[in-house]
Amino acid sequence: MFLKLEQASAGSRFPLDQVLAQIPWNSQGLVTAVAQQYNSGEVLMLAWMNREALMETLRSGQACYWSRSRRGLWRKGETSGHVQHLKQVRLDCDGDALLVLVDQVGGACHTGRRSCFYNLIDGDEIVVHGSPVDLVGH
Repeated sequence: MFLKLEQASAGSRFPLDQVLAQIPWNSQGLVTAVAQQYNSGEVLMLAWMNREALMETLRSGQACYWSRSRRGLWRKGETSGHVQHLKQVRLDCDGDALLVLVDQVGGACHTGRRSCFYNLIDGDEIVVHGSPVDLVGH
């Protein structure tokens, strides 16, 4: 299936169910999902989705992931209010990662920061960028 997608011309269409059936879900039925702010390109977080989470995201228009620690669906912002409004979902070329383009409300990170990627490796040090208070709501 992914070879067909690679060779397809722009605008070609394929049934979603057929493509989802070919995703190389891991042994837990999960695939990597990268959440990105749709209008700035900022990478917000990395999470996991199973087929149910992906379908819930597409159905509801709000990001839903699989929480490995909770062992269940995790609707982003369910308790914090920091929801991710879905703009698009894209599959990479070999189907083993999803790019979830969202409009993030508040911080994406559980710390309250805008992005989970706030620890910069600088030589032999880690430099923390921003604080939860600085970034909540931006």
